[in-house]
Amino acid sequence: MHEMSLAEGVLQLVEDTARREGARRVKTVVLEIGTLASVEVEALRFCFDAVTRTSLAAGAALEIRTVPGAGWCLPCGATVPMVELYGACPRCGSYQVQPTAGTEMRVKEIEIE
Repeated sequence: MHEMSLAEGVLQLVEDTARREGARRVKTVVLEIGTLASVEVEALRFCFDAVTRTSLAAGAALEIRTVPGAGWCLPCGATVPMVELYGACPRCGSYQVQPTAGTEMRVKEIEIE
């Protein structure tokens, strides 16, 4: 389950930022996760809860915002929505679609006190 290592990485970023800002605790963490990022959101929530129990982020709310997938089709030159990696272009049917959005996972906001 790679969600555990993702949660540990998020915690490291959050704790480093909180310490740098002199925070006593982290109240909220907002993540943006693309629909094409191959992240199981519920597993990530479980792992985040597990890794934060003894940290500055213990009890922090985890808010996840979904970023829709999009891609650029090489043959027809259109930017199209994508629901899966390596899927066909909904306009021309080509499989030469390069993802341009929806593969990312980033810490968007951290609320501290």
